[in-house]
Amino acid sequence: MKKNYTPENELLFLALGGSGEIGMNVNLYGCDGKWLMVDLGMTFSGGEYPGVDLVFADLEFIEERTRDLIGIVLTHAHEDHIGAVPYFAGELGVPLYATPFTADLVARKLEEAGLLGKVKLNIIEEDHGEIDIGPFTITYLPLAHSIAEGNALLIDTPYGRVFHTGDWKLDDDPIIGEPTTEEELRAIGDEGVLALVCDSTNVFNANPSGSEGAVYKGLMEEVARHSGKRVLVTTFASNVARLQTLGEVARETGRQLCVAGRSLDRIIEVAQDNGYLEDFPTPVDFNTAMKLPRGEVLILATGGQGEPRAALSRIADGNHQIELVSGDVVLFSSRQIPGNEIAIGKIQNQLAGRGIELVTDRQSFIHVSGHPGRPELEALYDWLRPEVLVPVHGEMRHMREQARVGKAAGIAKNIVQSNGDIVRIAPGAPGKIAEVRHGRLVLDGDIIAPADGEAIAMRRRIAGEGVIVVVLARGESPALEVLGLPLDEDMPEFIEEAQNDILTAIGKLKGRDASDPAAVQEAARLAARRAARRWSGKSPQVRVVMPGARTGAPRR
Repeated sequence: MKKNYTPENELLFLALGGSGEIGMNVNLYGCDGKWLMVDLGMTFSGGEYPGVDLVFADLEFIEERTRDLIGIVLTHAHEDHIGAVPYFAGELGVPLYATPFTADLVARKLEEAGLLGKVKLNIIEEDHGEIDIGPFTITYLPLAHSIAEGNALLIDTPYGRVFHTGDWKLDDDPIIGEPTTEEELRAIGDEGVLALVCDSTNVFNANPSGSEGAVYKGLMEEVARHSGKRVLVTTFASNVARLQTLGEVARETGRQLCVAGRSLDRIIEVAQDNGYLEDFPTPVDFNTAMKLPRGEVLILATGGQGEPRAALSRIADGNHQIELVSGDVVLFSSRQIPGNEIAIGKIQNQLAGRGIELVTDRQSFIHVSGHPGRPELEALYDWLRPEVLVPVHGEMRHMREQARVGKAAGIAKNIVQSNGDIVRIAPGAPGKIAEVRHGRLVLDGDIIAPADGEAIAMRRRIAGEGVIVVVLARGESPALEVLGLPLDEDMPEFIEEAQNDILTAIGKLKGRDASDPAAVQEAARLAARRAARRWSGKSPQVRVVMPGARTGAPRR
């Protein structure tokens, strides 16, 4: 392997995101001097980074090699697979490839970013559409998932064929789309599959994920059971099959449909523009919905993951045009994404406190996952019969478990990799050959910055310990502004003592230090911090300002 990691006469795999975590999927395949990217996703901060919502994979490795990058192939339109496109596609400067539904959503993102027309977006119009990109021949293979046009990729190279699953499940009644059949997948296995790069999300589930068709029956029964009550259903906005189901449930139960949430409005529009939801009921507006008899409206709302600005959160707060009262019903037709339990629990407690009945997938069959359980993984192994299994799309525990399941199913070579590992799939024995820099970036305001940078680190320290600003004006007593210390009624006494401590510390300076602004600032900083620790047990960040003073670099 060359030191610059240019692929030679070989087939390489490198994840920059999505391996060792769920979300933020960015995968690279290397072959004959070129790199191909599969997906360019993001994840949400979930409070891990204060003041930040969006988190991206650090693409430094491929940004330094854009001359060798030949394209970005997108498997489907979930944010963890396309969310970073508008932030990096312009800089990467290579064509994008996607099926129509995904391409429409991506085009809207590019337009919002001012990149529409500046980034080439190729639309793969047909099922099983085939494209040649450098040394790679890519065939799109539709598989069932919780969004329209989920696809696996069959990647042919001079060194062997890779089946990259994307996000998938097996579903005989998917409501939307026609997944590749067992017979077609067996035929691919008969032709030979070198490596299966496979979704690990639900490997711990001992049962199959379940069918969207069965959810239709469950939702129909559940909504019908609440005759005479106002029913709200929250689900993932991107699940077009679930939207189709809910439209039919509304029609069959004699209810008008009302939609609350901009992401739902957008998905419905894009779906209809691409031939889906053609018989979806025309939604009524909020005012009309609230005037209808309670048993004649079905509300479809965003916010099932506890998002504070989404429709359901505002409805729970009583801060929305949609109103729910005691006796009304909220159906959570979605699963809890790990990390969102507290936020979801808060909303559910608010609703329950108002006497609103809650129904989740633990009580009624109103949701199925879009990812494969163990029986589905084992079926795919049997149909494709790959020589090598490379688990992706999961935390380390998920990927390790899938490797174990694959080995038990007869796949002899299992490669457990993580972000930054360069894996040679062929020729020769497959395995890790190098590790390259990887990491996370955050969208902090309008700036993309390192997730481990000083700004985020300082924000954490301020959030945990508070901050004190000390102003040292010539001839005046030190002025203190204290933020985030739990002193309350003790604040005046603390400030007085801290002022005295600062003056005492400055008074002890001798020689050149007594007239050195940097030394004076450091003495004041330490004195204020010691006083804060003595009074509160906290160690706040302290900033000392000396109007008119010229200082060098601050001491640490």
